[in-house]
Amino acid sequence: MASKSSQGQQINIDQLPIPQLNQLTQQLEQEIELFTTSLNQLKIAQTKFLESQECLNKISPDNDNKEILVPLTSSMYVPGHLTDVGKVLVDIGTGYYVEMEVPKGKDYFKRKMEYISKQIEKIQPVLAEKFKMKQGMENLLSVLDITLNVIGGKICVIIKFDWLKNMLQWTPLI
Repeated sequence: MASKSSQGQQINIDQLPIPQLNQLTQQLEQEIELFTTSLNQLKIAQTKFLESQECLNKISPDNDNKEILVPLTSSMYVPGHLTDVGKVLVDIGTGYYVEMEVPKGKDYFKRKMEYISKQIEKIQPVLAEKFKMKQGMENLLSVLDITLNVIGGKICVIIKFDWLKNMLQWTPLI
């Protein structure tokens, strides 16, 4: 059982002043931006792993010694030949490459995609909850703004009425 100090504190937002509500809304916007960025980066990584796995599926012993274009940059290629199609070099991150048999490479990319899918599944509900919270905060701020405007309108009407009635008496109801 988690202790109270490790759990998040619950705050009744109805009791907070408007500046704090605005601050909480801004904080939620920042958190939403962070989670959205993380989610997008995970989806990009997932796509790259999927592309790598699909390329490995195309490698077969029939491709041995076939001519290919080897990319030097994104817009420059040199001709080459496939040799030893049973092994590939896999980028495992931070500039490290590991030579693997094609089936092990496929398994590596499959595991990476599963891991990323799990991370995406964790982030999506959190992001949805943050969106709901932000929408609730904005709705509350909107209601408070309308309420304050209406109250302000009534005060102005009352002040004008009292001013017209007594010409010298000016008593706001705040």
